[in-house]
Amino acid sequence: MADLSINLAGIRSPNPFWVASGPPSNTAYQCHRAFEAGWGGVVWKTIGDPIVNVSSRYSALNLGQMRMVGFNNIELISDRSIETNFREISEVKQRWPDRAVIASLMVDTRERWHEFMKRSADSGADGVELNFGCPHGMCERGMGSAVGQQPPVTEKIVSWVMEAATIPVIVKLTPNITDVTFAARAAKKAGANAISLINTINSITQVNLDNLIPEPFVAGLSTHGGYCGPAVKPIALNMVQSCAADPDVRLPISGIGGIGNWRDAAEFIALGSTSVQVCTTIMHYGFRIVEDMIEGLTDYLDAKGFKSVNDLIGKAVPTLQKWESLDLHYQRVARIDYEKCIGCNLCYIACEDGAHQCIDLIPPNGYGLGPGRVPGKPIPKVREDDCVGCNLCSLVCPVDDCITMVSLDGDRAKMSWSDYQSKLARGEMEPIPPHP
Repeated sequence: MADLSINLAGIRSPNPFWVASGPPSNTAYQCHRAFEAGWGGVVWKTIGDPIVNVSSRYSALNLGQMRMVGFNNIELISDRSIETNFREISEVKQRWPDRAVIASLMVDTRERWHEFMKRSADSGADGVELNFGCPHGMCERGMGSAVGQQPPVTEKIVSWVMEAATIPVIVKLTPNITDVTFAARAAKKAGANAISLINTINSITQVNLDNLIPEPFVAGLSTHGGYCGPAVKPIALNMVQSCAADPDVRLPISGIGGIGNWRDAAEFIALGSTSVQVCTTIMHYGFRIVEDMIEGLTDYLDAKGFKSVNDLIGKAVPTLQKWESLDLHYQRVARIDYEKCIGCNLCYIACEDGAHQCIDLIPPNGYGLGPGRVPGKPIPKVREDDCVGCNLCSLVCPVDDCITMVSLDGDRAKMSWSDYQSKLARGEMEPIPPHP
């Protein structure tokens, strides 16, 4: 059985699944429940000078029958006293010595950062996470994303923290920036031990069309919130990979953003994460989801022949290159399994109206009759000579593995855009004519 234990910059935990800083990690009671369920670590809800929250605080983007595909919040950092938070961190760590307990911090001055670093270490925390990502409320006070969006400021504050650091320091980065690697490099330059990303994305999820105020609203007004949940996963994966691939970063990564199951976690790990943090999915389904995550990741690692999580970390990072490196001669085409086809013809409609018009509707003679298909109704057939391999038909098809993308064995040597430009410049080939 694969070993799920990890070591992120000196912070050890029995598995890579951590509760992210947020509502589920607000109290010792919740952290006890998380560890009882099997979570490997907890990043405490951010501690700073206590704030006053508003009512209401959350809104969501639903998609069909799927609830909370995207989740928006205008909640701020902990509204509990500093003393209570550090006392409870100590209590949790004493009860769960084998689990990772990380204090999340957000203050303003050099002296306060020193004070909070010392209090974190004294409480028994295994490490700290610096919240440089919150996109609402705290940034208006010169903290949160106001720090993370300015690499020189990130570097300065991390340098303050490292002056007093005796335990590992993780810098939590904001996605509300043009290029997250600049902030990651600043954290590295200042001496950070690791980074975590992404924090929430500045957003408005919906407008209440009865009162014409965006949700959530407070006494007739609303504000921009932090967006998270499954919808942000692609953005998070991109930023994690960017930092993992950057030779000027080279820091351990704790991945965050839309992780809801073991597959999501495995993807983050393959793109460079050592640990993964989960918040929205816990708020939706509760702490026990980690049981399936642990089981699923263990089975996956075993099936791949990996001995530990370490064998998966970063495996997919080098496969992502600039577009100009991709092979222009590589070809894939769509093929339909008629035994599975239900005759909805969504593939035909999508290809005809939204893609490359290479699917025809033909009489079903000689083809197997899939479940639910109407006898005599025309069926889709791909013209492979015209198929550009865009994948759209396979993506819209409602039946798993009914339409698959098949790689063709080509007889032309690999040629990237860079190769093409070089050959043109040397006069070794003519320009490729455009499509008619």
